[in-house]
Amino acid sequence: MQIDHYGFREPPFQMTPDARLFFPSSVHRRAYAHLTYGLAQREGFVVVTGEVGAGKTTLVERLCSELDPGGFVIARIATTQVSGDDVLRLIADAFGVSPEGTKASLLLGIASALRNADRRHLLIVDEAQGLPLPALEELRMISNVTESGKAPLQTILLGQPELRRIMASPDLTQLRQRVLASYHLGGLSREETHAYVEHRMRAVGWQGNPAWEPDALDMVHAHSGGIPRRINRLCSRVLLGGALEGSELLTAPMVEATALELEEDLGVLQDDQQHTRPNSAVLEDLTQRVEALERLTARRERVFNRMSDLFADGSRFRQ
Repeated sequence: MQIDHYGFREPPFQMTPDARLFFPSSVHRRAYAHLTYGLAQREGFVVVTGEVGAGKTTLVERLCSELDPGGFVIARIATTQVSGDDVLRLIADAFGVSPEGTKASLLLGIASALRNADRRHLLIVDEAQGLPLPALEELRMISNVTESGKAPLQTILLGQPELRRIMASPDLTQLRQRVLASYHLGGLSREETHAYVEHRMRAVGWQGNPAWEPDALDMVHAHSGGIPRRINRLCSRVLLGGALEGSELLTAPMVEATALELEEDLGVLQDDQQHTRPNSAVLEDLTQRVEALERLTARRERVFNRMSDLFADGSRFRQ
């Protein structure tokens, strides 16, 4: 409906990740720089976390689209709750190794595949927060495989914010020591939310119709928190409403009404939210922990930002 009415070539706010519509916000540029820095090291792990819909998959899809296919074997696995042996079977299958047999045969097959190829291997693990500790330990053990003093495998772990808590476990000390770059993907700023919406629409043929009131885009940011998937969901419904009404101007009241409709559709109830509020003692403790983590993150960011500047154009890891 919105395509026909406004003349778009395709929906501007589809939910499926699409590297063609990648928007280089400040947070996504920095996350991308961390990824390219990590790949340039040719070993170890890179960890990217973020809320559901923050753009982790789109970010990695863009990275993969720019890698030389002649230089990389790329495998992707999406995990939920799987055992250590099961994650080995997923990895084996992803790299073209038979997933059948004993654990020993799986490890031998994976090691052989990694060593007997003239290309680097990149393993991308999505929803990594669903992996139990033994499965994460298996990933670390596979990273020990070397050939002529070099590591033929690198791993990117993508996950929701709880992955950071899981990685802090004392049982994963050795895995943490192999993490070369880590970044938490936050939401877009208000200004970047404006630019993101216009970027997505321009990419599918938008020429100014419909127009957005600035207050309307402010409202999009307020209701989405700057999370791209939430922006997409809300803007798609706003465009649908605008097309049905034949409107050439999308206003703040239209966005507000649409956001409330979405909340009702998803069953977001005020009373339910109030029942889950923590008591004051828990909240104070949580606040202190968050502040401590933010101080630690700020120190790490200052170091990584200096490193990332050297690899922001991605040229260092293509050789």
